[in-house]
Amino acid sequence: MTSHGTRTDEEADDLDVEEALALVKENSGPSGPPHGHHDHAATHATHHGDHSHHGAPHEQADSHHRATPWPEARATAERAARAAVRAARRAPLAAPLDAALGLTLASPLTALTDLPSFDTSAMDGWAVAGPGPWTVRDEGVLAGHAEPAPLTDGEAVRIATGARVPLDTTAVLRTEHGRTDGRDRLQATREVVHGQDIRPRGQECRGGDQLLPVGTLVTPAVLGLAAAAGYDSVTAVPRPRVDVLVLGDELLTEGRPHDGLIRDALGPMLPPWLRALGAEVRVVRRIGDDAEVLHRAVATSDADLVITTGGTAAGPVDHVHPVLSRIGAELLVDGVKVRPGHPMLLARLKDDQHLVGLPGNPLAAVSGLLTLAEPLLRTLAARPAPEPYTLPLRDAVHGHPYDTRLVPVVLRGDGAVPLHYNGPAMLRGIAAADALAVVPPGGARPGQEAELLDLPWATGGIGVCFT
Repeated sequence: MTSHGTRTDEEADDLDVEEALALVKENSGPSGPPHGHHDHAATHATHHGDHSHHGAPHEQADSHHRATPWPEARATAERAARAAVRAARRAPLAAPLDAALGLTLASPLTALTDLPSFDTSAMDGWAVAGPGPWTVRDEGVLAGHAEPAPLTDGEAVRIATGARVPLDTTAVLRTEHGRTDGRDRLQATREVVHGQDIRPRGQECRGGDQLLPVGTLVTPAVLGLAAAAGYDSVTAVPRPRVDVLVLGDELLTEGRPHDGLIRDALGPMLPPWLRALGAEVRVVRRIGDDAEVLHRAVATSDADLVITTGGTAAGPVDHVHPVLSRIGAELLVDGVKVRPGHPMLLARLKDDQHLVGLPGNPLAAVSGLLTLAEPLLRTLAARPAPEPYTLPLRDAVHGHPYDTRLVPVVLRGDGAVPLHYNGPAMLRGIAAADALAVVPPGGARPGQEAELLDLPWATGGIGVCFT
């Protein structure tokens, strides 16, 4: 499955965000078009906030020709994020451990003390000194108590796991390897080896040792290690801030669809998905189909990334392009050769601020999220890039003549099984999926290897945290 690797830098001190990003694994995919390259969106009919109408055939062919190939679109999003980091130079933050899950270390995690910081018992049993049999003290030694009195040869004391070992202890005799007689004399039932079942001070590390390098993703295990090493907080790259603007007058926020109105699926779905990608979702705002309200919302946002849903094509109430033109935004990606999700876009609003326009159809929006928002957010958050991997497809997948297809699949053993209900407006397939298969133009035959994009909740890693 996906490997989340990190780069090490033994000489690194505290780094700013840009330097932390430099340690994150670069994507080795093909380069996208240079900054400032302008494409024109394909005229593409969708619903659920994408109010589009099919244009003339020659207009569709021309816009499709100018759309960005899928790998290049992802590479463009990564480059845009790196440029934003250089422009913003956001300072690392001191994140309390209970708020650091999913962040990326911006400075090395260095041991603040020896681990363990004193000799401790690895087992319940007796601390013994010298050869047996031993006379057992009346009082025992428990974890968390002050240093016990030293032992003398021929003496033993009851001890608990994790308790501090008395000075001059020869070994710890496990409970199951000893027995006492009626005179409080302890006999070993197995040979006693010097130092057995004692965790010596500094066994895991010495104070000052580097435990983890810059660029490490903070997982639950990293939190545990940081706490054990004496940390109350870690120095990390701040989460990219995201504002979500949901467009469409036809969207309901509760109840069943009726009278031409449909439920908003993206409002509930996008925020937890974005959090799983490392973002801080600040607001989810429903704009409707009001161009002026959309303009004000985009122009006044100070988020690192603005995400809009729907309105990215060329219909009478598709306001995203006109608003971007009005504020002088630079279109970096305007249409992608991918299905579903062709009319997605990426725009630079300011040197350190971007907008990702997602199509309004739910599965098409997921495609846009993973094509443009995921690489941008991952790079802003300095998260390590997942290692690409492939699996053979169990069944054939019909392809688009010219575009990449993203198809929901479930993983079964050493193969990927394509799922039905994978149309642009459908969520039934992706809701049951483990990943999306990247199907090249023309389709794929049974047994053909396909690149897979893991879904956050299916990786078994940090992405399962949606809060």
